[in-house]
Amino acid sequence: MSDDATAFVPGHVTGFFSAHPADDPAVAGSRGAGLTLSHGVTVTVEPARETTVGLDGEAVEMPPVADVLRSLGVTAAVDAESDLPLGAGFGVSGAMALGTALAANAVFACGRSENELVTLAHAAEVRAGTGLGDVVAQARGGMPIRVEPGAPAHGRIDGIPARPEIEYVAFGGLSTADVLSGDTTALTAAGEAALEALRAEPTLDRFVAEARRFARDAGLLTDRVEAAIDDVCAAGGDGAMAMLGETVFAVGTGLSDAGYDAERCRVHPAGATLLSD
Repeated sequence: MSDDATAFVPGHVTGFFSAHPADDPAVAGSRGAGLTLSHGVTVTVEPARETTVGLDGEAVEMPPVADVLRSLGVTAAVDAESDLPLGAGFGVSGAMALGTALAANAVFACGRSENELVTLAHAAEVRAGTGLGDVVAQARGGMPIRVEPGAPAHGRIDGIPARPEIEYVAFGGLSTADVLSGDTTALTAAGEAALEALRAEPTLDRFVAEARRFARDAGLLTDRVEAAIDDVCAAGGDGAMAMLGETVFAVGTGLSDAGYDAERCRVHPAGATLLSD
């Protein structure tokens, strides 16, 4: 057992998705597409008498993280740092769960494989109601297309071969749990249509166009998000809404060109990784 270990997990923005619940949380998940970000979450785990979780120096309630540690049969102090806001559609909770799984496995010599650790984190997110597809996307990196739902033994992932610069502006959060616990019929129909279109033309431009259409058809657009997307398009850019958050992402300098004070990063070329142990 080592003193501590650190993992980095990229942020993840979902452009569109369809929800696929199941009794087994490893089988449950979502189909859809998104992009992982070079801005992400760095998670450090060290042994402790009782489990504590911190994010950017403050104690937080993070049920998926506690669930992962229980599944591994350990208690630990989990310290996370992130460039990304919590609850705004960047997959921070999924990143913390996956980073905890990777780092705790190293600290406590649990002997789990990468797919097993991804499954633990994915199942924890599903049980908590905080996400359906972030973890498997963050494990892969790039611009993942979630072809079939679920953890690695059940799901199937493809990807868009593009690594553009990305800008984003977060106006606020939306409750993933509230959206997923409601009627998802229209959302799922819109997500399935978007996925079919993207798989026929797996390009960056098609992804952003389908993400814009999905947000409208699923009834998730807010006034601020819609206005920002319109501004980006009017300035000659390409942008859409992040699921699920009151957040707009744009390709290249789309938001800056439209007059917004945006954060800038890139699509991350790889998935979650252990930095040290």
